Amino acid sequence: MDLKINHIQHIGIPVSNIQKSIAFYEQFGFKNVMPSTFEIEGEKGGIVAMMERGAMVIELYQMPASHLSEIANRKDGHIDHVAFDVDDINLTYKTLKENNFTILENEPVFLNFWNKGCKYFNILGPDGERLEFNEIIK
Repeated sequence: MDLKINHIQHIGIPVSNIQKSIAFYEQFGFKNVMPSTFEIEGEKGGIVAMMERGAMVIELYQMPASHLSEIANRKDGHIDHVAFDVDDINLTYKTLKENNFTILENEPVFLNFWNKGCKYFNILGPDGERLEFNEIIK
């Protein structure tokens, strides 16, 4: 299989208090370069902060209210996904589907992040880890 992956794009970390987490990462020189919001399953209130320092990006995200207790009570860590940067999300999706990977979304999902949006989808690794493939629309 010939799949073009550029680099790790970001690591996603769910947090229970976005402002507290932003302040924590700012101590290490990270800056919030893309604040945004989202909804999940029709529930509004999700907050995102893409924290950047040099070539590193950490996606901090606070889920809507009904999901916060699950995040706060996790005992096995908070890293949610590793995202790979790709140039062509549709070709990447097609290639992974043809090679029988377990894809979690029915098609790449658009988010109104960055300047023109992005599209992503996730696959599961052998131990259930989520690997995200993400194209920032130029």
